[in-house]
Amino acid sequence: MQKRVVVITGSIRGIGREIALEFLEQGDFVIINGRREYEDVIAELEMFSRYIDMYEYVKFDISKKEEVQEGIKSIISKHKNIDVLINNAGITRDKSLVKLEHSMWDEVINVNLTGAFNVCKEVVPNMIKNNSGRIINIASVIALSGNFGQTNYAASKSGLIGLAKSLAQEVAKYGITVNAIAPGFIKTDMTKNLPEKAVENLMAKIPMKCFGEASDVANVALFLSSDRSKYITGETISVNGGLYSG
Repeated sequence: MQKRVVVITGSIRGIGREIALEFLEQGDFVIINGRREYEDVIAELEMFSRYIDMYEYVKFDISKKEEVQEGIKSIISKHKNIDVLINNAGITRDKSLVKLEHSMWDEVINVNLTGAFNVCKEVVPNMIKNNSGRIINIASVIALSGNFGQTNYAASKSGLIGLAKSLAQEVAKYGITVNAIAPGFIKTDMTKNLPEKAVENLMAKIPMKCFGEASDVANVALFLSSDRSKYITGETISVNGGLYSG
């Protein structure tokens, strides 16, 4: 089987890194993305060292249109096609709305939502040309349930679900599927620093009484990128241990 070219934004760490490792494990060529210079991420790229010649690091800040245009152009120029796009990059800037600064709202929306638009804008024409493609947006359980102190984050992740539903309708005739994954609380660098009391409170709300693994999300991404999901589009799949089902 011919190697697919898979672009995963924000894939230096956390869920994005695990998704990248799963795709590499099955033999795909993976574009690792981040907004730092290559010299600044060498240590973190060691995680991928066993997959020599199967990945490439391409720096671009998804919130900056010009950087995205240049980055995606270079990928297509070198590899011809982008078969799978996973919009994973995201940030948090948490505060209740009355305390939330405009800059904190703008930063989260620009990275989490506008960033995904910027990348889709450049990748979709290539997929249309090839009459095939898979796009997966990594949203969040917070997009579905909301959360105190996260109006900006919830809005951005809800936007990713709406983007997926609408874009799915636009590109279905070209053999392209667009879906979203809404992870719950997953074991990552972001959650491992939570206070013990906060973890206990969260565990009490999760029917499965544990946080998920990043691989739980990665496995769903693998499925949605495969031919086995060819008739699934515009959907949001929750990976949250039963925390929220709405």
